[in-house]
Amino acid sequence: MYQTTKPRGDSPVSIIGAGIAGAWHALLFAQAGYPVTLHERSDAAMTDATSHWAGGMLAPWCEAETSEPVICRLGIRALTLWRDHFPLVPFNGSLVVAHARDRADFERFARLTSGHRRLDARALSELEPSLEGRFRDGLFYPDEGHVEPRRMLPQIHAAIAKAGGTIRFNSEAAAGDLDGIVIDCRGLAARDAEPSLRGVKGEMIVIETAEVELARPVRLIHPRWPLYVIPRGDGRFMLGATSIEAEDTGVSVRSALELLGAAYAVHPAFAEARVVEFGAGLRPAFPDNLPKIAIDKHRINVNGLYRHGFLLAPALAELTLAYVTRGEIDNEVMQCA
Repeated sequence: MYQTTKPRGDSPVSIIGAGIAGAWHALLFAQAGYPVTLHERSDAAMTDATSHWAGGMLAPWCEAETSEPVICRLGIRALTLWRDHFPLVPFNGSLVVAHARDRADFERFARLTSGHRRLDARALSELEPSLEGRFRDGLFYPDEGHVEPRRMLPQIHAAIAKAGGTIRFNSEAAAGDLDGIVIDCRGLAARDAEPSLRGVKGEMIVIETAEVELARPVRLIHPRWPLYVIPRGDGRFMLGATSIEAEDTGVSVRSALELLGAAYAVHPAFAEARVVEFGAGLRPAFPDNLPKIAIDKHRINVNGLYRHGFLLAPALAELTLAYVTRGEIDNEVMQCA
């Protein structure tokens, strides 16, 4: 990091986009004493936001299998911010399993990631009794966590208001019409400022059953259709893991069959579960799939969180705040015009 010219510390801060990135920016700036206004074009339900369809996994060590080191670095820092600001967020760890036929992929995952310990069949069943007899071993990442996005986002919005920030829903704010520091967290809607953005579809299915209980996300390693099963409470589970280079928001028959088939492979009782919801969100991504904070005087664009929105948002907001208050630049993430 190095010092650069920074905006005035008493400037009003306007943030566009109340999804997970914009919400964390508004929260940290409001708590730092800035006059903050958060603008969101949709209503408070935010059913059109990418955050509405997110998995909410806080798993930087697992993500190291397919992500650049900067994702793990920022993700680990973000875990501390989640714990500090929302102590009730569950940090029960995450579990990675595979069937015997996929042993090579399982061992590859273990080599490419850290922060885990290997469990034998007995220890695995003690950790997750519903999986007893299903897998001969597993990888346990004890420091990882997860949130329920649809419950968490309103909590962050409430914390913003408590810190003195203002949230304006149904507000079609344009950066050029706002005074002071403007932080653009619009995701794909920011293509007017970031034309290289693309949408990567992530599909999800919510199912419900009383036959399976899980205390933490479970990832099933598979060469064709990897899956994560995330407990949502009250017998509900989110199934996800697709990343499709398409910008529609429908769930394909193929994806639905693969997700449901993978869930059945985790536990046969999922075959009798009730399907509650299908859905998909478009994750904003740059060509390199890495996040970027682009600074042009008093306008700051924060985008490209890709599959890591809930994981990275706190750390990116902290970096933006450090720039505004102290002029600090993180060379891996920030670009200055």
